[in-house]
Parts: sequence; structure tokens; C-alpha cells
Amino acid sequence: MSNISKTHAYGKLILFGEHFVVYKVPALVGAVAAYTDCDFQFTESPGLEVIDNRPAVPNYKVTKKEEGDKALNLVLDHFKLDPQERGIKMTFGGDLTCASGIGASAAQVVALARAINLECKLDLSEDEINAAGYEGEKGYHGTPSGIDNTAATFAGVLRFQRTDSDPIFIKKKTKEPIRIVYASTGITSSTTKVVGDVRSKKEADPAWFDDLLVQYKALVKKGEAALDNYDLPELGRLLDENHSLCQKLTVSCAELDNLVDAARSAGAYGAKMSGTGRGGLMLALAPTAEIQDSVAEALEKAGAPQVWKTAFA
Repeated sequence: MSNISKTHAYGKLILFGEHFVVYKVPALVGAVAAYTDCDFQFTESPGLEVIDNRPAVPNYKVTKKEEGDKALNLVLDHFKLDPQERGIKMTFGGDLTCASGIGASAAQVVALARAINLECKLDLSEDEINAAGYEGEKGYHGTPSGIDNTAATFAGVLRFQRTDSDPIFIKKKTKEPIRIVYASTGITSSTTKVVGDVRSKKEADPAWFDDLLVQYKALVKKGEAALDNYDLPELGRLLDENHSLCQKLTVSCAELDNLVDAARSAGAYGAKMSGTGRGGLMLALAPTAEIQDSVAEALEKAGAPQVWKTAFA
């Protein structure tokens, strides 16, 4: 496993744009410090062996197993590798806890692409790694936006926009690290199902969705300016607004709202759900290390089964 550090692929938190990003408007995403890695080996006997040592919230791996198996096979197909012709063993690890909203599926398939690149000496570019990760994401998400695999591959803070061809993404520079606390509800949700439900609501009432989309486009523009200017109070206020839009989209839930409220009461500049919603994760913006600690403690007291601290830089 000497090369395993070279296979790191990072988790992500969406600052602005969950669900809206599918409709080709900009989103802002930050990669967390935690990662998934992969060891990839060819074996003597035909067949595929997958060892999954990733930490995870309860039932995540069971709930996601069918999607995960499909995703891994899509990556193998992308590289024209058939385990029935030549046996394959892949082992996943790292310190990224799998939970809805953290981009664990993207981190897994990007780590696999990196491991195949090393083992097969393909000398792939980061863009080619990202493209392989996108193919794998189809197993988890049907038609993914591409935001998760892009963050998993390139890390940092990114402005991401889906297009009819290749997505556009720009790596952002922050004046100072941005302290974040994020917490899990413990509820695993299906991105495919929730995205499909939002699409159904959009088709049933286009005017309702278009109104929210107009509000979001104005919001993300202000959010990017606040990020560029390192205006944390404004950034926090806009995160709160984005959570309100997610509530209107019906993708938040009581458990997420409870944690968001607890974080704000503990001194967070802003807090919102992040990712698929209807479970999964929320995040909070903390202006100082002390407030970061206070928010983390408040989230634990509010019942979050897992709480983490990270920084975007």
C-alpha cells in the first residue's frame, strides 16, 4: 500500500447550490480535509473482491450497496477492465466518514480511478481522473451534476457550473481559512430519489421552481462576492438564506432544521443543510476556533450523532 497516499479523494460540503446546480447555474463547494483512499491489485483468480474499510454512519453501506457496486463497475468499464478476465481486489479506507451529503460516493470512485491510474501506469491528468470519477458517480446518482467528483479530485473551494458539455469550474482563493463545523443527522437518503422528487415538483409547477431559481441565482452571486471579500458575517447570512430556499424546495427536514437552529444559537455566523437533504448533513460557519468548538458542542447536545470540524482554504 505504498502508493495509497497518492489515491486520496476528498469529501465535500456544498456552500451554495444543492439541487439548483443540476439546472446549470453556479454552485460553490468546499472540499473537507477528510479523504477516502484505495488500494488496487490484480489477483491470480478471476473475480472482483471489494473490501470496504471506510468509516460510515449506521446503515450507510447497507443502504448504498447496490448503487456502490454499480458505481465501481462503471469505473472498471470506463478503463475497460473486466474482473472475469483478470481478477481484481480493491480496498477502500481513509478517514472520511460516509454520510449523505459529504460526497462519499464521489470520493470512493475518484480514489478508485487514482488507484487504477497508479497500478496500470496510465499517467492520467487530473481532468481524466475527474472524468472517470464522473462515470462512477452515475452508479450512485443516475445523472450526476459533476460537482462532487470535481471537489473530490481538485480539493479547495470551487465555483462549479454544469453545462451541456464539460462543466466549468474555478478554484477560489480565500484570504484566510474558513472554519466550518458539520454534523450528520444519521439519516441516509438517496440522491437519485430526492433529485427526482424535486424534478417532479418543478414539472408540476414550473412557475414555483423558476421563482426559487431566480432567488438562488441572485443569492449565489452575492455568496461568491462575500467569499472573495472574506466577509464572513455576510457569507453566514447568505448561508441562512440558502437554507431557507432548501426548505422551500422541501429538501430539508425537522432533524436538519433542529441542528441548523442549534448552530446559530451557539454563535455560528450562518448554518444550512448541505447536499441531498431529507437527512444527511448540515454545516455551520464559525468565525473563530472558540466559536467552532462551541458550535460543535451545541450540535452534539442537540442530538447530532456525528460532528466534525474542518476548514476551507
